[in-house]
Amino acid sequence: MNLPNKLTMARIFLTFIIIFVLLFPFSAMGMNVTQIFVNESIVIDIRYLIAGVLFVIASLTDCVDGYVARKYNLITDFGKMIDAIADKILVNAVLIILCAQGFIHPIIPVVIIVRDTIVDSIKMVAGSKGNVVAASSAGKLKTLTMMFGITLTLFYNMPFELWNLHIADFLLIVASVLSVISGIQYYHVNKKFIF
Repeated sequence: MNLPNKLTMARIFLTFIIIFVLLFPFSAMGMNVTQIFVNESIVIDIRYLIAGVLFVIASLTDCVDGYVARKYNLITDFGKMIDAIADKILVNAVLIILCAQGFIHPIIPVVIIVRDTIVDSIKMVAGSKGNVVAASSAGKLKTLTMMFGITLTLFYNMPFELWNLHIADFLLIVASVLSVISGIQYYHVNKKFIF
């Protein structure tokens, strides 16, 4: 268990804390959840701010673990596998919760999860034939916009919400479009291994 793998495991642990913070029925347990009033029209539930901070930390571990693994030649098969799993657990869990709680449209998690399933299947097929599928530029941009979009959503799109600019929604839509584009790119590059 080297440092990059520990960081990846920390990301999984943080994901479960985020899920707990967002889904635990505090009100039903008789616990008051602090709310912040902004500009007399925006009510912010502090649970989402806490989840937002944890999400940012978890997202940063994704950048750091890959950098450390490459720099110090600590890349392992377990690390590759658990890193991909940790990414999917973090992003997909938060997207599903935000959708279920009415923060985002259902089409966003559906597109992202379906695309990820298809791309992961392509990677498995290509990998079984000895080929490594590298991330495309559209895929990397999708990940970046997705992380920023989710973070802004958890922070109630602040401060852009004060000017009625729906930046969080825009970023998530862009990420969904890029998700489809990168999925098509993965297919075209690797279709020779599929058929």
